[in-house]
Amino acid sequence: MALSKEEFLHLCRLAKLAPDAEKREYYGSQCGNILAYMDKLAELNCSDIEPLYSPVELNAAACPRGGLHSGRADEARRIRTREEILANAPGRGGEGDEFFLVPRIVEGRA
Repeated sequence: MALSKEEFLHLCRLAKLAPDAEKREYYGSQCGNILAYMDKLAELNCSDIEPLYSPVELNAAACPRGGLHSGRADEARRIRTREEILANAPGRGGEGDEFFLVPRIVEGRA
């Protein structure tokens, strides 16, 4: 489905956008490409595919253990110690140097 210039300008007005002439040409073309892709998707025969109401259903069906994902088992384990993690800190503070110090990015009261 091609998108006419008038239709694209109408969409811009609805979205309260005011692109310049160069961007109108570019984004109008992009919108036309998206609509053409949607037309291709509409041609697919999906009559034998059961609808999903959540992507979790798909993951549960694909997972041999019946979980929410097909990755590793969800086992708690300690990978690094606090000291190993804080060794990478550019600055440390607090009692016992247990916090990362980062530069202030918002001015105001501390």
